[in-house]
Amino acid sequence: MTKKFANLRDAMSLEARERIASQVEETLAKMPLHELRRAKGISQKALAEVLHIQQPAVAKIERRADMYISTLRSHIEAMGGELEITVRFPDGVVKITNFSQL
Repeated sequence: MTKKFANLRDAMSLEARERIASQVEETLAKMPLHELRRAKGISQKALAEVLHIQQPAVAKIERRADMYISTLRSHIEAMGGELEITVRFPDGVVKITNFSQL
């Protein structure tokens, strides 16, 4: 017999729900480009149309481990996001701003 997720969740302790919410947040904060696109509910074809490229080019971009910042920015903006580049040092975080002017 199947159970509704809402019923299972309601039966969990507050601590368990908070722990799961934290894990979900952490998972969403770190994901490859193709998973980010899927999480946003956008197909490769739809993204290709916005970027004015062919669908196989989107697949190729998503598989790359190295790309131009401008390519990554276009990809993120086509999904409705904004690319920010930050550097984390032991003594603080710095946002790099000169890439936003490209």
